[in-house]
Amino acid sequence: MESYTKTNFTIKKWAEEDRPREKLLLKGKQSLSDAELLAILIGSGTRGESAVDLSKRILAAVQNNLSELGKKTVSEMIQFNGIGQAKAITILAAMELGRRRQLTTISERPQIRSSKDAYNALAPLLMDLPHEEFWILLLNTANRVIGREKISAGGIRGTVADAKLIFKKAIEKNATGLILCHNHPSGALKPSAQDINLTKNIINAGKTLDIVIPDHLIIGGDGYFSFADKGIMTG
Repeated sequence: MESYTKTNFTIKKWAEEDRPREKLLLKGKQSLSDAELLAILIGSGTRGESAVDLSKRILAAVQNNLSELGKKTVSEMIQFNGIGQAKAITILAAMELGRRRQLTTISERPQIRSSKDAYNALAPLLMDLPHEEFWILLLNTANRVIGREKISAGGIRGTVADAKLIFKKAIEKNATGLILCHNHPSGALKPSAQDINLTKNIINAGKTLDIVIPDHLIIGGDGYFSFADKGIMTG
């Protein structure tokens, strides 16, 4: 009886409809798992491991979290046996294209009707960062996005948001509303006392300038915390 070890049961011996490239052609890209899509980028595995198995090992190392994979550097990727510089660059380039695809919707001036809409407009900018940044989403009277502005960038534990700079950006763009947003690289979504105090101060300052502050988002990991959803957007 033939023994199917890793070295002789390669992707070429799989049923054609189970091979990632052929499966995509036959069933469409949506039918592929994350590991199978990654295997297409990798192209080939090693002598003892198929491209799909290598992909599963890489994904397992990031808890099957594509956001975490997107944070990897080339030097970190080549630590995986079977991943050289060229394959690492291919993977990271694909992750960056995915992130940029999410950003293209901003050109359509989406209308912000909920915290989820705001998250979708801002998350691609912040979700993969290893440090903290503070951004604002500028809105017109119809709550449509007219711009996104970075206010500050800091370290792992925090960044400083200057209220004067925030409102200067809003006035320059004739914004009638703005949504505050910053990320927590740790993935923790609970706001700090400083986050809450800053939000209250900006809300109060906005009242003087007739600029509405409907929400403040904290982005971390694959999720977000909305001050408005939690009922704490009060000055």
